[in-house]
Amino acid sequence: MKQETVTLSAKELQRVAVISRCVNGELACARAAELLKITPRHVKRLKVRYRQGSAAALAHANRSRPSHRRLPERTRQALLRLARSKYAGFNDHHLHDKLIEQEGFSLSRETLRRLLRAAGIGSPRQRRPPAHRQRRPPSACEGELIQLDGSPHDWLEGRGPLLTALGMQDDASGKILAAQFFPSETAEGYFHLLQSVLRRFGVPLAFYGDRSGIFVRHDDHWTLDEQLSGKRQPTQFGRALQQLGITFLAAHSPQAKGRVERLWGLLQDRLCSELRLAQAGDLDSANAVLRPFIADYNRRFARTPSHAAKAWRPAPGDLQRICAFVHERVVSNDNVVQWDGRRLQIPPQNRRFSFAGAKVQLYQALDGRIALYYGDTRLEHRNL
Repeated sequence: MKQETVTLSAKELQRVAVISRCVNGELACARAAELLKITPRHVKRLKVRYRQGSAAALAHANRSRPSHRRLPERTRQALLRLARSKYAGFNDHHLHDKLIEQEGFSLSRETLRRLLRAAGIGSPRQRRPPAHRQRRPPSACEGELIQLDGSPHDWLEGRGPLLTALGMQDDASGKILAAQFFPSETAEGYFHLLQSVLRRFGVPLAFYGDRSGIFVRHDDHWTLDEQLSGKRQPTQFGRALQQLGITFLAAHSPQAKGRVERLWGLLQDRLCSELRLAQAGDLDSANAVLRPFIADYNRRFARTPSHAAKAWRPAPGDLQRICAFVHERVVSNDNVVQWDGRRLQIPPQNRRFSFAGAKVQLYQALDGRIALYYGDTRLEHRNL
């Protein structure tokens, strides 16, 4: 009998990694549920399926099928139009009442809330008492959760320009995995750190950061393709995480990022002193001081995780294509792609005489090099 081959997506591979650790007793169900953004009850179901059929059993049974409970696209767009125009500024509860009583819609308040949040429409008023906060226990093993953040500060104490330090810290061990000074906090800077972590350690299960526009989209603009699909495209950094199968957990307050915030507090003390001692006065000299400082910090302050196993997964080989800026362009009738004031000519290739009217992806690598792709096929091109 011929065995069926099941190809798992990056998200499903992440699910396999988490559930297998859960089955082996290395990860609690509650923690697995947080990483996979599902309920603990569903984690238990997946554990049963994994024991019965191993990794292939975790492939989603409804793959490529639209949900039969999904609101029709026309209804979704009508709801969003009303929320942005006639009922702009209404809180979720009030808006739901109006849609049911005045507009004749039939949907639950939770469905409406999810639709609004997915479209970037926040509730204007949240009357909740301040939550009692307690320190979150660190992750169990290295590579399970990585905190990332930026800290603009007068690191050079007036000896040079204002700089921003970007860093990635392992939540379980407290080790600084990557850090670097940049002129400002940008997606390009985080891409450099991500590429460094992937090459040195592998792919983590999750990142934990703030709700910066680098990680999470806040704009209210939907492209035509997004409106037709009913789903918004992620940010450039978010796209890379999706390709890698990494969950992004967004903190809702600075207090929620306690560990990485405490790291910046310590660095603004110790590292500033080291920079002063070295008389660093520009970006390059500051980074020259930072590199050995990271090794010294990890030697002094890193802790042993509660579990010896590591959650890192092997990194894919096409990191330069993943850690890049991707832009979609339509090829003009003369087989030219225009981008950033440049004109890129596509010659006949791959048994195709013309690419006029085709949608291609333009990849801008971190070193500035440009590559054009039609699907998974790389296209030759020359500058005009």
